Amino acid sequence: MEHNDNFWWYITLRGPAGLEDVLSSAAESTGCLGSTVTNEGDAVDLQVYYRANQDLGEWLKMLQPYLEPWREIEIKDMGRVENRAWNTEWMDAFPPLNVGEKLVVMAPWHAGKEDPGRLPIFIYPGSAFGTGYHQSTQAVLTLMERWLKPGDVVADIGCGTAILSIAALKMGAERAYARDLDPSVVHEAVRNTLELNGIAEEKLDIAVGDLLKGFEHKVDLLLANILYEPNLAMLPDVAGALNPGGRAIFSGLVVEEGEKFKEKLAENGLRLVDEVRLDDWCGLAVARL
Repeated sequence: MEHNDNFWWYITLRGPAGLEDVLSSAAESTGCLGSTVTNEGDAVDLQVYYRANQDLGEWLKMLQPYLEPWREIEIKDMGRVENRAWNTEWMDAFPPLNVGEKLVVMAPWHAGKEDPGRLPIFIYPGSAFGTGYHQSTQAVLTLMERWLKPGDVVADIGCGTAILSIAALKMGAERAYARDLDPSVVHEAVRNTLELNGIAEEKLDIAVGDLLKGFEHKVDLLLANILYEPNLAMLPDVAGALNPGGRAIFSGLVVEEGEKFKEKLAENGLRLVDEVRLDDWCGLAVARL
């Protein structure tokens, strides 16, 4: 299907109140454009928006695996929506966002409005959701400030919009390898975002990949802002992907999952070195034993 900006697809997810972050994280993992939340008594609806560059059924196929662990979540509705008025409202809803001590995530029309001393990570409005405004992403960026060193080689597993790779390169990483199950992540929008942030395209190697399966590179910093189950599935392969002195940062974990995840580190040759908690979400930085 050809790219179409006249309308967007939407899929409405319904779950019990309190699962807003779970719904948002699932949507973010599929590379959605954005979402709106509506609370209805004990339930919450998340309407997720997707580009019309492929059939709605293809987006649905990508979303369903992230929903399978959550039987309480159902697909309430789906269809198409004209994008113009909603897009304007959405753009206004994403002001510059300070992250950690040194970063600010911002859309290009806010350029120049950042606080002095903060490094701007620019995003296009079409990719604003899930590229800094979700707590799990903010947790990774905060830990990256502390643990990324100039010249590092980085892996970004489950990269989505590749914002973590782009942030790493802008913070001084030498090269980033970004991998995602979704073939749609390898598209023009990522190249445009690289250009917007002044990063040479050859510094980012982005490709389709399933966690660390077939990943043959050694890296200094591994980033994984994905859900608990894929993080856990990848854990046995992490130490082997790190250079001596290498670190890994995991997020996409609610606090309770983070506690369980920490219990699995030692048996996989890793130890906890840092942690960030933002609301119900946590980010964990680990190193090899």
